[in-house]
Amino acid sequence: MAPPARIFDANNNGDPAIVAAVKLVSNETAALPHRAGLLDADEFRRRGHQVIDFIADYYAGIGSYPVRPSVTPGFLRDKLPDHAPSRPEHDAFAAALRDVRDHILPGLTHWQSPRHFAHFPASSSTAGALGEALAAGINVVPFTWAASPAATELEMVVTDWLGKALHLPDTLLFSGGGGGTLLGTSCEAILCALVAAREQKLPEVGSSKGIDDLVVYCSDQTHFALRKAARIAGIHRDNCREIPTRRDRMFALSPADLRAAMDADAAAGLVPLFVCATVGTTQTAAVDPIGELCSIAAARGAWVHVDAAYAGAALACPEFRDVIDNAAEGVDSFSMNAHKWLLANTDCCALWARRPAVLVAGLGVENEYILKDAAEEGHDVVDYKDWSVTLTRRFRALKLWLVLRCHGVEGLRDHVRGHVAMAAAFEEMVRADERFEVVVPRQFSLVCFRLQPPEMLDGGEKAANELNRRLLEEVNATGSGGPYMSSAKVGGVYMLRCAIGSTLTEEHHVIEAWKVVQDRASDLLGKMEITYGVRA
Repeated sequence: MAPPARIFDANNNGDPAIVAAVKLVSNETAALPHRAGLLDADEFRRRGHQVIDFIADYYAGIGSYPVRPSVTPGFLRDKLPDHAPSRPEHDAFAAALRDVRDHILPGLTHWQSPRHFAHFPASSSTAGALGEALAAGINVVPFTWAASPAATELEMVVTDWLGKALHLPDTLLFSGGGGGTLLGTSCEAILCALVAAREQKLPEVGSSKGIDDLVVYCSDQTHFALRKAARIAGIHRDNCREIPTRRDRMFALSPADLRAAMDADAAAGLVPLFVCATVGTTQTAAVDPIGELCSIAAARGAWVHVDAAYAGAALACPEFRDVIDNAAEGVDSFSMNAHKWLLANTDCCALWARRPAVLVAGLGVENEYILKDAAEEGHDVVDYKDWSVTLTRRFRALKLWLVLRCHGVEGLRDHVRGHVAMAAAFEEMVRADERFEVVVPRQFSLVCFRLQPPEMLDGGEKAANELNRRLLEEVNATGSGGPYMSSAKVGGVYMLRCAIGSTLTEEHHVIEAWKVVQDRASDLLGKMEITYGVRA
């Protein structure tokens, strides 16, 4: 191959400026290391095998790690240098993997552990993890159709696939006039829907009303992502209505209370804008009555968004269709996290909108962007940059498509049903021990329970809450063989949460977890009897 200077000399008739520039670049880069190794195929293959082996070994030995590490702030900073190396050490990649093994893994909360019951799952699978690697390796940026046509169209296909698998109404799918997109998290999905609702509402109310008059509604169980999204979208803090829920309604949002709140705001000259309903709240997996809430919101012209981040996956199972039934026909947008319970690996949130044009009107850019293609002429293409907050976006569709291809809808149903069955078994074990109570009936694969205080223990609910707080501490302090659970305090009641959903969790892990809870409860009650003379 001819040297660059000769090529430019030939192509540019010896233009002195170009020849001089090429010589300058050649001189400046001559002393630099060869750059071809940055994406050398053989090097990538060798290092890739190392990474795959590392991850495989991690999963094979994940049971040896405590689910939650016993570390103090600053532990890792003290082990690592305070500045990056100026040049890589010998075999830097292998050395870095050793640091991951020796310093980083011991300080992680292991979300894929089969004994992780504290949070809703961050599910993982071979297809999901390798799909993520495939997308990272190809590394396209599908923010417009022209920027990556196949990536855009695969996202359209796969969101319709998933929507059909979840029995969503046709009105939310591309095939029915709606459409879906893949975002990072439900927090982003709520914000996108709220901005679209705001931009649609302001022209409707005219110049007499402004953003300070817009009101959003949720229950006191709605994820705080709604409050954060409202703040980012410019909604006044005082205009976010958190409607109290009750234990006798399983902490679901009351349609009557929503109507009363909307009527009061309208009477005060405010504008009902947005209702965030939930299928599977974080604390107790409560399910709001979607159909009734849609009817009430429609009467006031308010947008209804359904946040089904965790429990949306369960809709793939026909036995859970009554959760929303035909009620979803009335919603304006719907989101769920495929990375929570459908094996897609973080991050992968699906958002569907009944009227995508409203999303585009609220989130799209007005000027023509640089990447346009003549092939688009005469076609109504989707530019996903206009469907979300970000412009740069990831090729998430490839990962989700691979999961659906490799597991099929029935495989995903089996995955969900397995966890639901284990949660049902855990619930029955709790009910069989008269020392405990199930605080609210199990929803999906979440069991909320507590240890009942001895009859002679004074202090009422406050003492009962303190007893269960101590129990949770004891359970989580068990060590490498013990479970990791979390708590919720709803309606003044402190309860333990056992959320079953890790890909690696099997029935024996659940049985062992319950045995730990029983043993720690016995120890705790025994100490109370000695200290206070209280009999359990």
